[in-house]
Amino acid sequence: QVQLVESGGGLVQSGGSLRLSCAASGRTFSRCNVGWFRQAPGKEREFVAVLKWMSSTTDYGDSVKGRFIISRDNAKNTVFLQMDSLKPEDTAVYYCATGSIISRRGRVPGDYDSWGQGTQVTVSS
Repeated sequence: QVQLVESGGGLVQSGGSLRLSCAASGRTFSRCNVGWFRQAPGKEREFVAVLKWMSSTTDYGDSVKGRFIISRDNAKNTVFLQMDSLKPEDTAVYYCATGSIISRRGRVPGDYDSWGQGTQVTVSS
């Protein structure tokens, strides 16, 4: 089973940028979809982005489309989430996840098998 570790979270002002990393150990990201989700206090886990293994296509949640980019560095076995033009409403714990059933769309938590522990992102106004 893959182990996932997120990093790169922190405190940033509104309009700023952060790049989150998700490093995998135990196995590579090959033959799985990789997604990012976030969860703010008192709210459900929200889809942020997915990178599909089969097609290498990406998909984004409506609230982050045009501001966030998901990418992968196969040599480093790491997936990134570049977050630009951050807003206070982006404040949440961000989780990466892998899904072995690559035919799934990847927009809901149930499409994923493994999860990291999360990294906190706080955007101040």
